[in-house]
Amino acid sequence: MPSATNTLQPGEAWRHLDIAVVGGGIGGLAVSISLRRAGHKVTIYERADFAGEVGASISCAANGVKWLREWEVDIAKGDGVYLRQLINRDWESGEPVSVYDLNDYEEKWGHPYYMFHRQDMHKMLMDTALQSEGAGTPVKLIVNHKTVDLDTENGTITFHDGTKAQHEAVIGADGIGSNIRKLIGIQVEKRPADSSCLHANVTTEQAVKLGLPDYSKDSAIEYWGGHHTFNKIVLSPCNSGTLLSYYCFFPREKGDFSEQKWDASSTVEDLLAPYPDLDRQVLGHLGIGQEIRPWRLWVHEPYSHWQKGVACIMGDAAHPMMPDQSQGACMAIEDSAALGLVFSKDLYPGSVREALKLYESVRHPRATKVQAASARARENIHERIGFSDNTDNPLYKVKDEQKKLTITEMNSYDMREDIRSKWPEGWPASANGVTANVINGN
Repeated sequence: MPSATNTLQPGEAWRHLDIAVVGGGIGGLAVSISLRRAGHKVTIYERADFAGEVGASISCAANGVKWLREWEVDIAKGDGVYLRQLINRDWESGEPVSVYDLNDYEEKWGHPYYMFHRQDMHKMLMDTALQSEGAGTPVKLIVNHKTVDLDTENGTITFHDGTKAQHEAVIGADGIGSNIRKLIGIQVEKRPADSSCLHANVTTEQAVKLGLPDYSKDSAIEYWGGHHTFNKIVLSPCNSGTLLSYYCFFPREKGDFSEQKWDASSTVEDLLAPYPDLDRQVLGHLGIGQEIRPWRLWVHEPYSHWQKGVACIMGDAAHPMMPDQSQGACMAIEDSAALGLVFSKDLYPGSVREALKLYESVRHPRATKVQAASARARENIHERIGFSDNTDNPLYKVKDEQKKLTITEMNSYDMREDIRSKWPEGWPASANGVTANVINGN
């Protein structure tokens, strides 16, 4: 190794690493692609017998699409809806109360805003991760491997069948019930949200046959309610508009699903019961809802840390949040991008441990702010990115103007510069060099 007095250029100590990703969902696939593109060997360990997703819509704004494009993901495979509007409708009449126009969104921010079906987005990412085409070594996927123990000092993972695997870094992308989170010593503080949620799918074809509105034509995320109330309906079109995904929120006292699993089923009667005064048009859509399932909503306090030794967490494992900013997937994608960058030839500090500390210092503040803003938007749609930007309308009141999220803040973010600005004390703030004694840390 060079002497402690030598200065190395960023990434000079970079080498190919053998990295494990625990969890084969959207976050796990995204980080595996990011690390593959950075030149590393990646193995995904999925606890189930198939890596997949359940549910329906998932949104991906410009701050997420940016990285999908940089990683050369074939976004067309996701069969997404190119969003043109955010529409807030009157609870009873269904008339638009406010519309946020997204027609110049891509021109302004450089990337579009898409709505995907979860299964389609998952397949789109899996194809990119596993295929032989594209830069980097294809990711290896191993199913039926549930992690039960982890040595954070040497990266040894123990699985439920007693087998072990050792890697130079371990990324926990194992969701809101993360076991990796527990194994790196995080104590979770959470409480059930004041809201409950039921999800339902409606096919546009069936709705139109019944004489109901064709909401797919709006190419919009549409909202009913949410004005300082827990009653809110959120409509997201996916599969090129052929499928309408409804998330239906109401006070928890009208139905508590906090202990139920995602794959539990509910009835149309359960779906309609909380909404006697809802716009009859959208109520008609809910009346033909299919695959009605509860969505457990828990409010998590920010975690004390995201990394320990050679292991870290990301996505829902690191920052579970309410769905009301539509940023859950984007935050997982940003986490993935940050991990790819701190392990890249340009920015790698020469130590797995230091790279993971740098990752946490970059991602924790931004994700925590989105997490808090998502909780505020649970009952106040004016906190939601897009609607919060309309500062000219006196009706658009947010709890704290200094803490609100804006489209500018989310889409103008320069992650590379953020990483450079957060190098630990003793490293050049401009990221022009790394001292060898830091590199000797691993």
